Amino acid sequence: MKKTLFLVMDMMNDLVAEDGFNAQTYGIQCKERGVLANTAAAIAAARAAGAQVGYVRVGFSSDYREVPEASPIFSGARKNGIFQLGTKGTEVHPAIAPEPSDFDIVKHRVSPFYATSLEAILRANRIERIVMCGVSTNGVVHSGAREAHDRDYEVVILEDCCAGVTPDEHMHAIACMGRYGAIVASTEFDWAA
Repeated sequence: MKKTLFLVMDMMNDLVAEDGFNAQTYGIQCKERGVLANTAAAIAAARAAGAQVGYVRVGFSSDYREVPEASPIFSGARKNGIFQLGTKGTEVHPAIAPEPSDFDIVKHRVSPFYATSLEAILRANRIERIVMCGVSTNGVVHSGAREAHDRDYEVVILEDCCAGVTPDEHMHAIACMGRYGAIVASTEFDWAA
């Protein structure tokens, strides 16, 4: 098996929980698409095959000092009081909860690579392939796929473990990402390959 890291990105309560801040957008899409159940099964398959698992979470200090004022995405976090580290909102959804041996990568921007520990984790563990999923498809997943590709990793996106605000947003992002990696259903991916 190739040295593989499965990145589960931004599947935090503020984004994907049925009672979270984004319950009427991402929460609905996750439920309709079965994203949490699909992701839980993919995590179990990854672990069984010996792949490592990492969780990427967006989060900020309680005073939002890491948020750039000009960001149309993250200025909304400050305004709405979400994505505060140390709160339930930035915890990974309990349906796909991390284990102690998993990596916890906290980011302050859309990209899972920018100013995070991800690069060091990949190098230290001699990772060759990054399998990824998350919310949103056109945000962290799209950004992660492009950047992983440009760092010479094999990229695999588990399509049924991703969601956007709308089905159209998700499908447009998936269509773009096919240039940077393989788009597969989680049940069809061979973790042992």
